[in-house]
Amino acid sequence: MNYYLSLEGVDMNFQTQKGTFKALSNVNLKVNQGEFVSLIGHSGCGKSTVLNIVAGLLQATSGGILLENHEVNSPGPDRAVVFQNHSLLPWLTVYENVRLAVDKIFYNQKDNEERHQWTLEVLHLVHMEHALEKRPAEISGGMKQRVGIARALAMQPKILLMDEPFGALDALTRAHLQDSVMEIHANLGNTVMMITHDVDEAVLLSDKIVMMTNGPSATVGEILDVKLERPRKRLELADKPDYNHYRAEVLRFLYEKHKKAA
Repeated sequence: MNYYLSLEGVDMNFQTQKGTFKALSNVNLKVNQGEFVSLIGHSGCGKSTVLNIVAGLLQATSGGILLENHEVNSPGPDRAVVFQNHSLLPWLTVYENVRLAVDKIFYNQKDNEERHQWTLEVLHLVHMEHALEKRPAEISGGMKQRVGIARALAMQPKILLMDEPFGALDALTRAHLQDSVMEIHANLGNTVMMITHDVDEAVLLSDKIVMMTNGPSATVGEILDVKLERPRKRLELADKPDYNHYRAEVLRFLYEKHKKAA
């Protein structure tokens, strides 16, 4: 069976002053088109390394990544990354930050008006159409992250990669952005791979939770299929036995791994 995204036997070694450090060992993962996949595990378990290899920012020591049966070995617009730091250009407006990505990717595919309309559409998706002319210094941290997500979506990537995108936000802002990401995923049906430390976030958002073992030589420990119906509403899920079962399974894995590490 051909999968949309496939990680096959991925190893990752780094050279340090103390010798070779094996960060990842034989990582295998299959992702279907339209799936929302979360990677979770203790600090140092290689989550970001996996994401960076999929993004093409790192080259695996051995093994490989296939996206739609094409090998991934360098960055490309088919894989957009949203980091914890929004990385917006401070001298550009909200509109201009997103339009920059649209012009870069679609200059030869869409005319000026089409690029303008697409920029407005993705900003509408993240509920930022009211702040088109504001600069990053004039908007909140949550709004900046919304613009960062809009810029990534504007590239129409085959897979959206998110590295703890809400980790620096307060709890209420984080909850609002989680709801927005669920809404975007429902509207676009896009494929998403997200790193998180938050168990509730992983269960709420994901179709599949990939639990990583502790490093060094980290690998996929368990994969949990989350079969909660969509659309999901956090207040309703809190009392559902299935939700609490999935949450308990992730906590059990993390607790057992932490004991072994200690």
